[in-house]
Amino acid sequence: MNAQPSSAAGISVPDSKLAAEATALVRDTTDDLIYDHSRRVYWFGSLQGRNRGLDFDPELLYIGAMFHDLGLGERFRSSGRRFEVDSADEARRFLAGRGVPEDGVRRVWTAIALHTTPGIPAHMEPEVALVTAGVEYDVLGIGYDDITDADRAAITALHPRPDFKRRILAAFTEGIAPKPETTFGNVKADVLEHFVPGFRRGDFVQVIQDSPWDE
Repeated sequence: MNAQPSSAAGISVPDSKLAAEATALVRDTTDDLIYDHSRRVYWFGSLQGRNRGLDFDPELLYIGAMFHDLGLGERFRSSGRRFEVDSADEARRFLAGRGVPEDGVRRVWTAIALHTTPGIPAHMEPEVALVTAGVEYDVLGIGYDDITDADRAAITALHPRPDFKRRILAAFTEGIAPKPETTFGNVKADVLEHFVPGFRRGDFVQVIQDSPWDE
């Protein structure tokens, strides 16, 4: 069981065996950076859900938030797949192995797989929308003023952000540099372009022009 406080800003971590097991797994398999970030994503996503009047399942949102960056870990760096898919598949195995109904598994998988794909999650199920909303809030500052200073301070006191911008960019780089082809057409190409000398992003237009079709 997680010994840390589980309530802040009027939002509590679900008090369930499933949530406790997810907390323990992520605590044991990631560093403080990813663990604290993932917990903040749950709180910020929940608050944005409240702001938007969305009816969401807190347990599914929590699992989505906690697992969303697991695919950055060292054991996935030779998978050849996008880290988002590796993360989503880990969540699916976790949930399916504990008898969670398929609709819940699908929502969590989709929430994680799409959390770096702007413009789509907001139009899907609340859990899908809110994992992305939490990530966008914590990483990009999107909707920063939607949450009060007091609530933001309560969450970051529980899960601080020391040197977060530099450290999360380093984690992204370490997680995806071994499989640069997986950044084609997505935002993580920007990360490698900034931090990996010699990286050249894929060019969608060039792919079309170089396809085997005559015309």
